[in-house]
Amino acid sequence: MQQILNYAEKFLLLNHRSPYTSEIADALGIVKSTVYRYLVEMNERGMLSYHNGEIVTERTEKLSPDTKPAAVLGSVSCGMPQLEEEYVEEYVSLPVSLFGDGEFFILRANGDSMTGAGINNGDMVVIRKQNTALDGDIVVALVENESTLKRFFLDTERRCVHLHPENPKYPEIYTQNCSIQGVAVHVIKSLQK
Repeated sequence: MQQILNYAEKFLLLNHRSPYTSEIADALGIVKSTVYRYLVEMNERGMLSYHNGEIVTERTEKLSPDTKPAAVLGSVSCGMPQLEEEYVEEYVSLPVSLFGDGEFFILRANGDSMTGAGINNGDMVVIRKQNTALDGDIVVALVENESTLKRFFLDTERRCVHLHPENPKYPEIYTQNCSIQGVAVHVIKSLQK
C-alpha cells in the first residue's frame, strides 16, 4: 500500500494527473485488479481518496493545479542592445500562486547592465507579455530590431523613451522608436557557482 501511495504522489507531481491503475500495475509489477483492490481498501482506511479513477492523498491535496505555460526563449541583452533571435528552448509551467496570472515567457539575462536591479548574467527573467509599461518597470524593449532589458521611463522633456541600465558603466538609451515586449516580474537565479 505504501508503494502505491508513494508512486501515485510522485506520478501526480511529475505529470499533473493521477496515474491509471494500469500505470501503477506496470510500475510496481503487479496486476491491475490487485492495484484496484488496494486503492479501494486504502480509500476505506483513509490513506487516500479514490473516486472515479482520481487519487488524492494528504500531500497532493495541497498542490495548486493552476499553472501557466511559459516558453523559455533564449537570452536578452543586459548590456548594449542585441539582435533579436527568438526561439523556444522549452516550455515550463509556472504556478499561478507564485507568479500570478497572465501570459509569460522567460529569457536568460546576458550581460551585466542590470546588476543594480539584482539581475545578473545567466539569471532567468520571467517576463509578463504586454506592450505597455509604467515608469520604473524593467522591460524587454525592442529598439531598432534589437532586444534589451532595461528600466523604462518616459522622458517628457525630450519627448522620448528613456531606457536606464542599472550599472553606471553603461550609457543611458534615449529613443523615440521603442516597442515594449513585456515587463519583468520575477528573476530565477542559481545560488551555486
